[in-house]
Amino acid sequence: MILNFNFGVYNLIYINKNINKYKIFLTTILFISFLTGCLQTNMKQFENNTPKLDLFSFFEGDTIAYGIFEDRFGNLKRQFRVNIKGSINNEQLTLDEEFLYDDGEQAKRIWKIKKIIDNKKNIVYSGQADDVEGNASGSISGNALNWSYNVFLNIKGSNIKVHFNDWIYKQSNEIAINRAYVSKFGINIGSVTLVFLRGKTAKSIGPLNLNNW
Repeated sequence: MILNFNFGVYNLIYINKNINKYKIFLTTILFISFLTGCLQTNMKQFENNTPKLDLFSFFEGDTIAYGIFEDRFGNLKRQFRVNIKGSINNEQLTLDEEFLYDDGEQAKRIWKIKKIIDNKKNIVYSGQADDVEGNASGSISGNALNWSYNVFLNIKGSNIKVHFNDWIYKQSNEIAINRAYVSKFGINIGSVTLVFLRGKTAKSIGPLNLNNW
């Protein structure tokens, strides 16, 4: 979820250059997508899990994070760390994020997130960022958030759209784990794992040095 997405995924370039090949397998992909849709996780299974997650209260203030990106074969491709400043104004959570990658690249992005109570009194979230197509949307149950969105990656001058299926699991009042599954044309291309630290835990370590790795 809380990411700058320029992680240099070389298989994205490969996929983008071979679109015609993937069109041949369109029927297969649609079938796989259908099966995936049928197997989507039921959020109700998390409703009794504690500690309860509220995105606003968890990310308000200073948070730090450590993350990795792995390709679809489980190979480590990139590591990164993040300083996050969360502020709430007019019922909107703003996350100001600064990144440092293990190759020295620095980056910055800003999320604008709104919390909505739907007709069934479920908590749903809607988020926007500059490189996200439309809105990220999803819901919380118990200690888990799941939301999804499409992101445009700038790779070697080309904008490539990928899909994120994003999960956050709150472990304690100061720790949460984030797993995001990245796909293109319905095909898995990798995953991102982050550990978020806040409160006293974050203060004992951060803010992180983002000048050099």
